[in-house]
Amino acid sequence: MLPAVLKLCCGITYPHLRSMAGLQRAALVAFGQEIAHLQSRGQIAHPGWSPLRWTGKTEAAEQRAAALADEDVFYLKQGEAALEEALMIVESEDGWKLETAENGDVIYSKVLTGNRKVFRLEAELNASPEELHDILFFRMEEMHEWNPSIRRIKVLKHVGRNTMVTHEVSAETAGNLIGQRDFLSVRHWSKRESRVYLGGAATRLESLLPQPGFVRAEDGPTCIILQPLQDRPDCSRFIWLLNVDVKGWLPQSLVNKALPQAQADFTKHLRRRLAA
Repeated sequence: MLPAVLKLCCGITYPHLRSMAGLQRAALVAFGQEIAHLQSRGQIAHPGWSPLRWTGKTEAAEQRAAALADEDVFYLKQGEAALEEALMIVESEDGWKLETAENGDVIYSKVLTGNRKVFRLEAELNASPEELHDILFFRMEEMHEWNPSIRRIKVLKHVGRNTMVTHEVSAETAGNLIGQRDFLSVRHWSKRESRVYLGGAATRLESLLPQPGFVRAEDGPTCIILQPLQDRPDCSRFIWLLNVDVKGWLPQSLVNKALPQAQADFTKHLRRRLAA
């Protein structure tokens, strides 16, 4: 199935950000830091969120960001923005339609502006949010060991502990309707009380431009929410927003069939990994 679909955090690269030259990016960073400074003084209010939603950066996170290089700040802010936007999509209540329901796992779909169809999977897993966070973020380079749809994932750059840039290549597996793809993504995580949020978007790295022989797909903005079950804190409610542009010349009907199946397959492989 689609490999990148099996990722947990990736996303759309905003065209205006991807095309920015060095001076433009520096200006963006300076503007972001000024906004953060005004927020810390109470002159600009932080956005409000629903009880399930991430509430934004802490003061300590702002201080860490200020010490990062301009390029690192760019990736940090791109990851944060992708997570915010993905949460707004996954937590919206309108427009969702049931795709499949099997063994307690439910997948819904929704059509966004521009006719992009996204998918939201909801499941319960026998692992705590902390254990899943470790497997899906900190140990993501091991994903090919338990997920046959992944050929490899490599972390290219770390930005502090919460953000990184990764390159993922899908495997050439039987039944893969979409075909082999590669993804270049910024991934970011945040925690609010007992919930862990993983998010991301497609990004750009000058040292790793699209390579011959691969179609470079773009994920996101996408996210995963890990929340402990109220009566079983060692188990988790797993919510995954899949939002991907597979690129290439493929019928949209085929893509819309393959993506929810990829979510179901990923969840099956993850359960086997947890049971091992």
